[in-house]
Amino acid sequence: MEDAPATPLSEDYKISLEVFEGPLDLLLYLIRRDELDIYDIPIERIAAQYLSYLQMMRLLDLTIAGEFLVMAATLMMIKSRMLLPVEERHTEDEPEEEWVDPRLDLVRQLIEYKKFKDAATTLQEREQRQAESFAAGLEIQTPAEPADSAAMLGDIGLFDLLTAFQEMLQRAPVEPLGHLEPIRWSVPDKMEDILTHSRRQGSLGFSRLFHAGSPRGEIIITFLALLELLRQRRVTILQHAAFLEITIQPVAESVAETPLPQPPVMEGADHVTN
Repeated sequence: MEDAPATPLSEDYKISLEVFEGPLDLLLYLIRRDELDIYDIPIERIAAQYLSYLQMMRLLDLTIAGEFLVMAATLMMIKSRMLLPVEERHTEDEPEEEWVDPRLDLVRQLIEYKKFKDAATTLQEREQRQAESFAAGLEIQTPAEPADSAAMLGDIGLFDLLTAFQEMLQRAPVEPLGHLEPIRWSVPDKMEDILTHSRRQGSLGFSRLFHAGSPRGEIIITFLALLELLRQRRVTILQHAAFLEITIQPVAESVAETPLPQPPVMEGADHVTN
């Protein structure tokens, strides 16, 4: 089966999430997920996984910042230098100097970035504990909506969602080459379906969003609908423990009672082929 085309599904429909993470976040996610040694990164493996995530983001027409592409080029450069025989790893400008591992600068960036992320997480936990403490006699006021959009994702990042989406996409039936699936779905309709089912049941498992045998076009549009609901703060998602299924929960209607503009109807689902 050929790879899915990188052409966006629609020229006028783009998802831009406030909680979008950067290229270093993606690398740290891949290292943590596969339990790799950050000081000895298997660059060929990481580069291939990184590029596959970029392909998914392009398929979904997510806004990809320039630094993602710069990191992709950096990974490919490091990979090419790592593949050189030891005797050819010296450059013409440094023929007599000791060879330096080309991953070194990247490892330093990742370690420094991880320190800042860990510090930010610690401060956020302290802030949360402080927010849950009240002085005697103080009137407690519950905020009408989450303090920031990151709260809608809970402990789950965008890359966790993309991983779950990738698994669902791999289960999609193989369509005949050149087959054009008639357009039968739209993002607004799928948004309404997700809200209806999640409110009726109280919560909804991620896999329940997709029917057995759903074609790739429907899976992609359903996932875009979920991202749009997250952006509009109509739903929140959580994962009770590692490797458990992601759960979707509707936000209280009093929080999301103000109608928000719906995205335009998808016009390009028939462009998705195998």
